[in-house]
Amino acid sequence: QMHLAESGGGLVQSGGSLRLSCAASGGTFTQYAVGWFRQTPGKEREFLAHVWRSGSSTYVAESVYGRFSISRDNARNTVWLLMNNLEPEDTAVYYCAADVTPWPRLDFDAYDYWGRGTQVTVSS
Repeated sequence: QMHLAESGGGLVQSGGSLRLSCAASGGTFTQYAVGWFRQTPGKEREFLAHVWRSGSSTYVAESVYGRFSISRDNARNTVWLLMNNLEPEDTAVYYCAADVTPWPRLDFDAYDYWGRGTQVTVSS
């Protein structure tokens, strides 16, 4: 049973940066790909980025491409989401999720394990 815990959220001004962390425990981290998602009230959960098990390949959604990047360190059981040039529209709860399927999947519910999320608020 894998446990995921997001951290690093908070309040940031427009144009600022944040790095979110997703720390995994209780499972074999290298057996899982990891994705980042976000959700705002009244909207569907949005896929943001994915990193393969080894970290050798990543995929970033077009909506945040060029501003967001994803990386992982398997020795630290951690995945990061680096967010640059943040905009008020990026305000949301951000979630990480682990997937035994190695390739990117855009459906949050398809993943095997999920964190509880971390709030990001971008002020104008």
